[in-house]
Amino acid sequence: MLDRYLVPRLKAPLGAMASRLDAAGWRADQVTWLGFAVGVLAVLALVFQAYGLALVGLILNRLADGVDGELARLQGPTDRGAFLDIALDFAFYALFPLGFALGNPEVALPAAVLICSFVGTGSSFLAFASQAEKRGIQHPDFGYKGLYYLNGLAEGTETIACFVLMCLWPAYFAEIAYVFAAVCFLTAANRIWAGWRSL
Repeated sequence: MLDRYLVPRLKAPLGAMASRLDAAGWRADQVTWLGFAVGVLAVLALVFQAYGLALVGLILNRLADGVDGELARLQGPTDRGAFLDIALDFAFYALFPLGFALGNPEVALPAAVLICSFVGTGSSFLAFASQAEKRGIQHPDFGYKGLYYLNGLAEGTETIACFVLMCLWPAYFAEIAYVFAAVCFLTAANRIWAGWRSL
């Protein structure tokens, strides 16, 4: 819901960082892998209930996710890069709640519900993207994305905000997880209905 407003405002600073990395010889895929590795370390921090470290890892992971896209646009986007970016993003989004559950089994059920809701948002997103690719459909606000970006109530910005809240107030993980899972289920339902109608 908020990505269309936030992403354009981040393009300039992320582009400046990407330019410096390009000059230093970095490739977009390298930044993608590095960001994912940092994300995995953040998940490990959650397992040990080091929530401050997990928050730092989360921010660095998302920063890398923004920079690798700008770097890819500088160097020439590739199908392989677009695939890697979205695959590792979805893996990270699922692993983050799992880290809370592994660190505190008492929150395993809300974590499972949240991950289940992510399956709904992710599958509806990717299923429509594959059909949009066949038809040459592009989103007017996200034409620069490697895949068709089907927006909704729960997008990247909202997911990151949810994870930040969980790190800041881990005692309220269950409440945050259930509320955001409900938003994700609504998003998935809306995407399925809208996608079915438009196709």
